[in-house]
Amino acid sequence: MIRQLAFDLPAQEAWRREDFFVSPANAVALAAVDGWRDWPLGKLVLVGPEGSGKTHLARMWAAAVGARIVAGAELAGADIAHLAAGGPVVVEDAEAVAGNRQAEEALFHLHNMVVPQAPLLLTARQPARDWGITLPDLRSRMDAASLARLEPPDDALLAAVLVKLFGDRQVVVPAALIPWMVTRMERSLAVARRLVAALDARALAEGKPISRAMAAALLDSGDAE
Repeated sequence: MIRQLAFDLPAQEAWRREDFFVSPANAVALAAVDGWRDWPLGKLVLVGPEGSGKTHLARMWAAAVGARIVAGAELAGADIAHLAAGGPVVVEDAEAVAGNRQAEEALFHLHNMVVPQAPLLLTARQPARDWGITLPDLRSRMDAASLARLEPPDDALLAAVLVKLFGDRQVVVPAALIPWMVTRMERSLAVARRLVAALDARALAEGKPISRAMAAALLDSGDAE
C-alpha cells in the first residue's frame, strides 16, 4: 500500500550537483562549465541532444554563480536591461531566437550588456553556426563563443539517470529492471524520461507495480519513443 501511494506524488526534478551523474559522456562538458572563470570572451555554448543534461548543468551553474535564467523563446518579450543588470545569465534553448528578428536583436543586446562584465551561458541542441541566425552581428558573437558538447549517454549514465527519474517520482522498481531496460531502450536521455513517465502512468492506470513485463510491453509498442 505504501508503494502504491507513492505513485500518486508528483515528480520533483532535482537539479542539485549531487544529482548530476558524471560519466565520459558528460565529464568534458562539466569541466568546461565548472571552468567558467576561464571562458574565452566570457561566454560558452553548451550543446547536446534533447534530455542530454543541458538544463541540469545550466541550473547547477546558475545556482553556483547567481545567474538569471531565460528561455530563448521568451527573449523577444523580455526586459533585457533587467536581465543583464543581475550579472551572469543563462539562455536556455538559445537557437529558438533564429529567424525571429526581434528575438535575435534581444539576444544581441543581452550579450552586449552582459559580456564581458559577467559570464553568459547558452544551451542549444546544435552549435551556433547551425542555428540559422540572420542578424550578422549576433552570428559573429555567437560563433566566437566557446563550445562544450554533451555526448550520447553510456550504459552507466543511462542507468543512473533512470534511477534518478524513478526517484524523482518516488517510484520504487526492482533493481534488476534498470540494467534490463538499459540494454533494450534507445540510447537517449530524452527517451529515458519519456519511458519512466509512461511506465509511471501505466502503473497508475492498471493499479499494478512496474515490472519487466510492463516495461517490455511499453518498449515493444514504441509508445515511449
